[in-house]
Amino acid sequence: MHVGFIGLGNVGGKLSGSLLRNGTKLSVHDLNKSLVTEFVSRGAIDGQNPRNIMQTCDVIITCLPSPSASNEVMQQMLEFITPKKVWMEMSTTDEAEVKRLGALVKEKEGSAVDCPVSGGCHRADTGNISIFAGCERETFEYILPLLTKMGRRVLHTGELGSASVLKVITNYLATVHLVALGEAWTIASKSNLDLNKTYKGIAASSGNSFVHETESQVILNGSYNINFTMDLVEKDVGLFQDLATKLGIELEISPLVLDIIKDARKTFGDRAWSSMVVKRLENKYNTAFPTRNTFELKFS
Repeated sequence: MHVGFIGLGNVGGKLSGSLLRNGTKLSVHDLNKSLVTEFVSRGAIDGQNPRNIMQTCDVIITCLPSPSASNEVMQQMLEFITPKKVWMEMSTTDEAEVKRLGALVKEKEGSAVDCPVSGGCHRADTGNISIFAGCERETFEYILPLLTKMGRRVLHTGELGSASVLKVITNYLATVHLVALGEAWTIASKSNLDLNKTYKGIAASSGNSFVHETESQVILNGSYNINFTMDLVEKDVGLFQDLATKLGIELEISPLVLDIIKDARKTFGDRAWSSMVVKRLENKYNTAFPTRNTFELKFS
């Protein structure tokens, strides 16, 4: 099976790296040519462009920063889709958009899958990521060997689009946890608690979460580097809010969280790490979250 991977960014570069590391015949493409060059040096094939990748590969994976980027790439590939080609969308995207693009693939007798990932870039780098897959069962069985090269936990969520909805939900929950952690760390710091011990206490308590175990570490060591940026987290929470609006559901927490993220993006910039949202309160109340070199990172 020849796999084409389009999008070698923070997430895509790690997922495609797992495929390459596990012996997959892999063609790659990215607008950043230095990323392509680096992958070619490791044994990948320069896919040249989306059109060539669709023509030469059996399975084509896109992992791009926005639904509009995925649409742009698909428009370049569309005329070259032939029967039995499989398009896998690993971006976090809108359910309606992935269904729309998937219908175009199916018109050419190809198969479409939305298979976003969850668990953070550090887990994507080690192949310990979780992957949701929305598609027909026969297609899922066909791509399962590829998915297990990239992730440890793989869940078939149902029809095309279902995985994207679930991914948007999980990303929203992660963002809510992150915003809440900013408030928790502000209270802990102002209460003069030992922040290392506070981290361990939260981790051992009912207040623990995956977000605490990962993002609190980069907050406390002062790097804030979670390999996920403000523009992307705003996109994800926006997708969740858009979904609620389409369903006619008036949410209470989501609009507030979205406003907080927008303010953080305006304050720190599009490409600031998403975990820097906690610095809004850190700056406002002159707290000191980071313990810098005294906090040892331990990701699993």
